[in-house]
Amino acid sequence: MSIRLYAFSCGWLEGAADLFLPEAPGRLRAPVPSYLIAHPRGHVLFDTGMHPDVQTAPETRLGSIAHLFAIEFVPGEEVSARLQAADVDPAKVEFLVNSHLHFDHAGGNVLVPNARWVVQRREWEAARDPDVGAANGLARADWDHGHDVVLADGEYDLFGDGSVVCVPTWGHTPGHQSLRVRLASGDVILTADACYLRRTLEEMLLPRIVYDAEAMRQSLLALRTWQKRGARLLFGHDPEQWAETARRHSLR
Repeated sequence: MSIRLYAFSCGWLEGAADLFLPEAPGRLRAPVPSYLIAHPRGHVLFDTGMHPDVQTAPETRLGSIAHLFAIEFVPGEEVSARLQAADVDPAKVEFLVNSHLHFDHAGGNVLVPNARWVVQRREWEAARDPDVGAANGLARADWDHGHDVVLADGEYDLFGDGSVVCVPTWGHTPGHQSLRVRLASGDVILTADACYLRRTLEEMLLPRIVYDAEAMRQSLLALRTWQKRGARLLFGHDPEQWAETARRHSLR
């Protein structure tokens, strides 16, 4: 069974480095990744980047969040264009998996209209609560598009064969999840914002803004365990790692 993993950049965010690493000086330019998994039984998209409106009217779309970042996001970088460039019809993606529902991970959900949407139940419930959602930046405009919803409670095996499995990595948001992909070369863990950068894991440096610090520490320890067992970790917003990931583009 041949499974392939493709990495796309759906724009860049540049902000104060201490948003990602506590007390880090200067600024950090971070990629906004999306990943496509080509499985014999269908395509899976993990995270969708930003909504196309961010290209032309970021303050209107994002409100005060727009002031935290210098946003680089041009036509052709939205997730639908990335899929089309890979000869994949966005309307025919079988599964859409969101790590969580922040604007740079779920903003492009509307561009993948027919996929079954897999989200952790606790993230879904937090986003639907007006107070919790607003306090945690889970904007309804990013995720409420009438998808067929699959609510996961912990691990969720998309194809039932262990090849593409959602794994809970709580902490960054109430119901954050990462994705384990089993390639011929071994397991790859798409950490998303459970681990922004390599240094986050190596030094256990939590970001400035986190929903549940202790849960995030436990998620980082789980990621360390997977790494020690031989899994490759692709971090959520690491520009140094992304340079290598982008060169490889297709991971086998």
